Amino acid sequence: MKKLLISLLIIPVFVFAQITEELDFVAPFSDGVAAVKKDNSWGFINDKADIVIPFRDDLVVTEIDGKYYPVFYNNRCLISEKKEGITYFGYIDKTGKTVIEPKFLNAQNFNNHRALVVELITKTVGTNDIFDKPIVYNKCYEVIIDMDGNSMTYLNPEGVNVVLDKKFLKKPPKITSKIIANNLVAIVNKDKKWVIKSIK
Repeated sequence: MKKLLISLLIIPVFVFAQITEELDFVAPFSDGVAAVKKDNSWGFINDKADIVIPFRDDLVVTEIDGKYYPVFYNNRCLISEKKEGITYFGYIDKTGKTVIEPKFLNAQNFNNHRALVVELITKTVGTNDIFDKPIVYNKCYEVIIDMDGNSMTYLNPEGVNVVLDKKFLKKPPKITSKIIANNLVAIVNKDKKWVIKSIK
């Protein structure tokens, strides 16, 4: 009788320990965690249904099999932040810590410890003497970065001029290159043809 009573008391604990709260969406597991949605915010749970990253509104969703949700690859998940009306992208790790600050105009998920991003470089070319302000120009480059956000390979070394104003930059510049193997990248040239290049 004692064993039966102990069993009845223990079973509900196991059943209810895994229930978190009502959710609007639960994504498949990737990299040991799964994205969960509540209202307009996303968080992540582990395989014990513990919330390991609390709900937040800066996680970037990725389209996977027709569904949209944030995802971890190589212990990195995309985040975004708006500054003066322009969206910048960075990455967090599975503790929720920002490991690469939002500074890219566009970014993709990591794959094999590399990611494709659009890096913004601003150069000062002179000074406006009337307004006593620097004259700058902005260029964006498609770049492969490492896990710390360091630039490894510039895929379009000439860059593309960009007006850094929310009126002109209403959405992120498109990433046209793609990593097709660990050491190969496909780049679209000026003639809209694919060129395959070796990368380190």
